[in-house]
Amino acid sequence: MSVTMSSTKTRAALRVSARVSGELLLVLVMTAVALWLLGRMWSVVWPLVVGLLLTTLTWPLTRFLRRRGWPPALAASTVTVLFLLVAGGAVALIAVPVASQSGELADGVVEGIQRLREWASGPPLNIGDDQITGAFDSATARVQDSVGSMVTTVVTGVSTVVNGVVTAVLAVFLMFFMLKDGPRFLPWLARQLPGRLATDVPTVAARGWDTLGEFVRSQAYVGLLDAVLIGLGLWIVGVPLVLPLAVLTFVSAFVPIVGALFAGFVAVLIALVSNGLTDALIVLAIIVVVQQLEGNVFQPMIQSRGLGLHAAVVLLAVTLGGSLAGIVGSLLAVPAAALIAVVWNYLREQLVEPDEESEIQTSPSPVGTPS
Repeated sequence: MSVTMSSTKTRAALRVSARVSGELLLVLVMTAVALWLLGRMWSVVWPLVVGLLLTTLTWPLTRFLRRRGWPPALAASTVTVLFLLVAGGAVALIAVPVASQSGELADGVVEGIQRLREWASGPPLNIGDDQITGAFDSATARVQDSVGSMVTTVVTGVSTVVNGVVTAVLAVFLMFFMLKDGPRFLPWLARQLPGRLATDVPTVAARGWDTLGEFVRSQAYVGLLDAVLIGLGLWIVGVPLVLPLAVLTFVSAFVPIVGALFAGFVAVLIALVSNGLTDALIVLAIIVVVQQLEGNVFQPMIQSRGLGLHAAVVLLAVTLGGSLAGIVGSLLAVPAAALIAVVWNYLREQLVEPDEESEIQTSPSPVGTPS
């Protein structure tokens, strides 16, 4: 017996599909408008983001001093001065040598790529020169640009989106005010919002703050360990440019997965150019061992609570951020994805059915709860 489709159900399905498509299109338009506004205000937003990231690093010391009875202004001023002294010392002891050797570092990477090109064109691969010329020329230009951008980021401490010096000054001032008045922000925000927003927005903000602080501090610790261990290995092998490569390793740690691959690739190329194939293989082995220690020992020890993001999500976020905003986008991609996960999980908690609420509350939170 033949079966005919129900015209009523078909029209209902089409109406539902049209309504969902319209709502989704509206959400995409509003997202595009929000991103456009963010881009227009980037000269103000970027110092705020940098100040927020610096605050997550310096807040534990400020909180320690405040719990010991220090006035908020005195504690914030002391921590800010200490931060400036540490940053100034880093610029004097690290950034200046890195900047002076940045040209040599870029030239070494380019020469290493040229050697790989010659090796690929010979036996056993015998890849035609016409097939690889365009790819390697493009890769050479990209590496030169990337290395220059990374060195600039290390030297200035901030991205040169508008002006590095102005951004740094604004970020430090914002960091001071966040350290001084930060604990009063959420109560003030709750008083300004009506109805349920007075509860929802401060809760999400508190969870986002905990997640952001956890990410920044853990990545800084892991990056420091990677830089020390890899730099020590490079020094033992006798590879030049140890200090720039160690600093590059530390900065690259803030770009998960992709950053480690990039820093390791540069170190192996420098070793290949300066010391030969044997030392390059030794450097590769050192980097692989350190990366394995990072993934299996350092990260579990330092990160008591994970961000709840799958490795594939992290990789896609870094790729998307890099394609949209270059190195700045890669640096901010993972914390932005983690904050989106915070908002999503909170919305999910509020939208579940009553009989599912207890199950969600008993399950571990993948992003973290406010402390």
